[in-house]
Amino acid sequence: MNRNRHRVLLALLLGLVMGSVQAAGDPVAGQKKAQACAACHGADGNSTVPLYPKLAGQYRDYLEHALKAYKTGERKNPIMVGMAASLSDQDIADLAAWYASQKGLYDTPEPTAVKKP
Repeated sequence: MNRNRHRVLLALLLGLVMGSVQAAGDPVAGQKKAQACAACHGADGNSTVPLYPKLAGQYRDYLEHALKAYKTGERKNPIMVGMAASLSDQDIADLAAWYASQKGLYDTPEPTAVKKP
């Protein structure tokens, strides 16, 4: 019986390791998958249209969470729900890795020091 417990634990650990390896995003694959996103979010995720958010430089975890929420309908946006519907978990991880690896652009300049009188 002890041997069976070891086998079960080993199988569970292997499953966890394989799941985490599979879920790791590949930015190169994400760049290829992002072609459909470029029309709204820009080629590198730096949208020039205020209506569409900038994805470049966002946290990978945030991007994954947002895409999964669109896919399940937890987040409501007709365009994004449709875009996310066919994405696999690996597609989502790859897209998130791509956009997280990009340098984000900011609309506001860096704050300047305030001069005291």
